[in-house]
Amino acid sequence: MKSIKGITSALLTVAMLAGCGSSSSASSSTAAAATSAAASEATADLSGTVSTDGSTSMEKVIGALSEAFSEKYPNVTVTYNPTGSGSGITAVTEGSCDIGLASRDLKDDEKNGLTQITVAIDGIAMIVNNDNPVTDLSIDQIARIYTGEITNWKDVGGDDAEIVVIGREAGSGTRDGFETITDTKDNCKLAQELTSTGAVIQAVGANPNAIGYASLAAVDDTIKTLTVEGVAPSEETVLDGTYKIQRDFNMITNDSATLSDAARAFLEFAQSDEASSLIEAAGAVPTSKK
Repeated sequence: MKSIKGITSALLTVAMLAGCGSSSSASSSTAAAATSAAASEATADLSGTVSTDGSTSMEKVIGALSEAFSEKYPNVTVTYNPTGSGSGITAVTEGSCDIGLASRDLKDDEKNGLTQITVAIDGIAMIVNNDNPVTDLSIDQIARIYTGEITNWKDVGGDDAEIVVIGREAGSGTRDGFETITDTKDNCKLAQELTSTGAVIQAVGANPNAIGYASLAAVDDTIKTLTVEGVAPSEETVLDGTYKIQRDFNMITNDSATLSDAARAFLEFAQSDEASSLIEAAGAVPTSKK
């Protein structure tokens, strides 16, 4: 009888423990479901349009961020108006967009009432036609080419041909960064002054004697990228500072304007760890790596 009672007691204990385990498991499942439901509800609740305006050099970065953000928040649309850095700063100042995009830092006279958030660092690549035999230039040579002191490719190791100098329009963040670093501000003599990164790349790709500058994030195999003082532009050389022609990619907000929940979420997303791989894939260096 004692043996039977012992077995019965043991069975009851096992049953009670099983019941407790089942209850604990159920509680965990309920908590997980609640968390998932809350996240889904937050995603569903976020809606509207986020308007961005400015730098053409930031096109790939903004495109990658916008696409991923819209997948995460399907009821939010992010728009991009590629007008140039100066126009983007003006737009956010005047309130015609939520976030201005600038591939240069704010100047002293622009800082009042605006906040700059750097989301990436970009190299400004010096580009020539694929048929051009020149592979490397110093910053001094680049400056002398752009100010008209050097006018023939043979003077920098190339063919006997007149150099066709191509640059960006006034107000461009790429131009501002390039001229600041090469100390050529207001002294450049351009054969062509173009209004977008893509237009510069296309023009250089079509002219064997052309030279231009473009965002590293935008360059492709239709043109050749030069090394500058022996250093090729890359994520590593931009990050360690050995590639000298580089600038910031910035998002600009207006301190006097209240951002919508969607715009604030997009701004936070652009600075998140999740965004770092997207920025890197777009050809720029996320600030989290600095």
